[in-house]
Amino acid sequence: MESVETVVKHSAADMSIWGLFMAADPLVKLVMLVLLAASVCCWAIVVDKVSSIRRERRLASEFEDSFWSGGSLDELYDDTGADPQDAMSRVFVAAMREWRRATSRGLANAGRSDLRASLVSRIDRSMNFTITREMERLERGMNFLASIGSVSPFIGLLGTVWGIMNSFQSIAESKNTSLAVVAPGIAEALFATALGLAAAIPAVVAYNKFAGDLERQGARLETFAQEFSTLLARQLDEDGS
Repeated sequence: MESVETVVKHSAADMSIWGLFMAADPLVKLVMLVLLAASVCCWAIVVDKVSSIRRERRLASEFEDSFWSGGSLDELYDDTGADPQDAMSRVFVAAMREWRRATSRGLANAGRSDLRASLVSRIDRSMNFTITREMERLERGMNFLASIGSVSPFIGLLGTVWGIMNSFQSIAESKNTSLAVVAPGIAEALFATALGLAAAIPAVVAYNKFAGDLERQGARLETFAQEFSTLLARQLDEDGS
């Protein structure tokens, strides 16, 4: 007969995380694996978003310093290149590309006010399209975070309900209501719940944090676009007068 110490060791081993997983019902195992994969994907998106948002802020600040330094916009456009890496530079490049196209046709220096107004309108649309496209790029993965935050608790709850049902079946089959009979099934069920919460809580917190950061970044791009549009309109008025 095993000693009390040996029984305790076996029980502790069976109630470990790995032991709970290996002893779980196939459906509960599937739930655990799905939640674990969701959690890994969630943290991968979090790391990527933290890096990309910090990078966007840094590059936007560097570009604004260059833009408002008083240098030539044409030189800044040439230095930035046709395919910059940050959103604000891409908004600037889109506007300058339209401006240069109009300049090469002589529209920027045309005396007609309707032509100048049309040019400003095209530049505004070009910047707005670029902002929309860049925000879609920056928001990539946000829908996944929102889905994980809202769905994971219910997936964990599915595993919980199934594990508790198995516990009741064990009680019915063994006709024994002792804790040793029901504890493993209940522990498996609670472990599935814990995994669901472990996936959902970081996803919700990260989504709310990144949503605020991206909203501020979008507002920053829109403010820059409005200021740049005003600057170009003023230049057109001066050239046309």
